Amino acid sequence: MGDPKEITALQATTILISTIIGVGVLPLPLFAVRAGETSAPFVTLTGIVLAAIGLMIVTYLGIRHPQKTIITYSQDIIGKWLGRIFSIFVIFFFLILTSLTAREFGAVVVTAVLRETPLEVTVIVMLLLASISCRNNINVFAYIHNLYVPMILAPVLIVVAFSLKNANLLYLRPIFVGNDIWHMAGGMLTVSALFQGSFIITMIIPSMKSPKKAMKASFWGILVSGGLYLLIVIATVAIFGPEEIKQIFWPTLELARTTAVPGNILQRLDIIFLAVWVLAVFTTLFSSYYFTIHSIKELFRLKDHKVLSYFILPFVFFLAMAPQNILHMYEIIQFIGRAGLLITIIYPAFLLLIDFLKSWRRKKNVAKSS
Repeated sequence: MGDPKEITALQATTILISTIIGVGVLPLPLFAVRAGETSAPFVTLTGIVLAAIGLMIVTYLGIRHPQKTIITYSQDIIGKWLGRIFSIFVIFFFLILTSLTAREFGAVVVTAVLRETPLEVTVIVMLLLASISCRNNINVFAYIHNLYVPMILAPVLIVVAFSLKNANLLYLRPIFVGNDIWHMAGGMLTVSALFQGSFIITMIIPSMKSPKKAMKASFWGILVSGGLYLLIVIATVAIFGPEEIKQIFWPTLELARTTAVPGNILQRLDIIFLAVWVLAVFTTLFSSYYFTIHSIKELFRLKDHKVLSYFILPFVFFLAMAPQNILHMYEIIQFIGRAGLLITIIYPAFLLLIDFLKSWRRKKNVAKSS
């Protein structure tokens, strides 16, 4: 990839955590409650498990091909042209994912904070920050994520911890409703889609000092981020109850607003939470943007990815402004997220199966020849 192999397992873990925890934190409880009512924590947990399976598959593939990303080793597994065609789908999906992240960020900011600011301004500012940051190499990319992870995790955990003192456990019963399995399954897919940023691991492995430790990094990355998401859903449902959550667009933000630190040290935790959320959105957008331009560079075998950071900006901005309103935006996000699981889970599983068959066939031929 042209960069020194300096990324450690700890850095890979922090990249995964800060990439996964992002814009989806705010509507997550709403998605889970709509699908499962009081079973929202169960829906969230199953979504996390599905996301973890997908992450383990793509990580194992990366370990089997430690010098390459999925854009290049897919061509070795299924053929040059077929691999390139699938890679185009991967790149286009993450281009859309980047644009939707930027649009959701803009929608929250102009609705909750800067109500007089045009939506286009907030979206283009965040995209410019991401595009400028993406001009650095993979090692600077890792350092940026390392810097922001503690700033993201600590405030969110504080909000969840202090909010639980007002929890009503009756809102969490029954744990498993089971009256609409298909609806719950749809919610599970939506929750799992919030973890699609973890696909960034395929770009990280070739730059790791020890690629074999990537599985350990993936385990801790999904455990920390998934555990935090599960805690947020449990706390939100226990405070507001399923019926009230259905009336709130961003339940996690409302949770921060109703939470106070003992002694009235801080009475407006939502302001701090929003500041932290902006950091979380930036790291998620940063990762998907970086993955997109890095994948384009590898697909067309370019020497450098820097020029691409500005080249794709107009396309991302155009896609970000396509949704007509917030409701339309979330409809698109849920559809694209679920459909994207074909790319982030099914496609790597297909590649792994073909890779196993080819390895088995090679071993069989070697055994016959000896």
